Amino acid sequence: MNDNNAVVRHDEPQHCYVLAVGGEALGVASYEDDGDRRVFSHTEVDPSLEGQGMGSKLIRESLDDTRQSGKRIVPVCEFVAAYVKKHHDWDDIIEAR
Repeated sequence: MNDNNAVVRHDEPQHCYVLAVGGEALGVASYEDDGDRRVFSHTEVDPSLEGQGMGSKLIRESLDDTRQSGKRIVPVCEFVAAYVKKHHDWDDIIEAR
């Protein structure tokens, strides 16, 4: 699958980031905002995308957007927690639950 086909968009009313591939929503990273903290609670990516780095793209862009919005990241979701353990770009804004 070509990464250029995949787009991550912030769906604020639904409190999530959506991964769309070829216009179809195939992944979601859900969160709740708590003051200046964005608590990531659940991530789901369609099994057809497994092993293609799409989950990582979804999380990376979600975390970048969270930083740009001036919020801190609370990785409750196991996928997000595992991602930020391996990638330290957001260490300065990670907060424990």
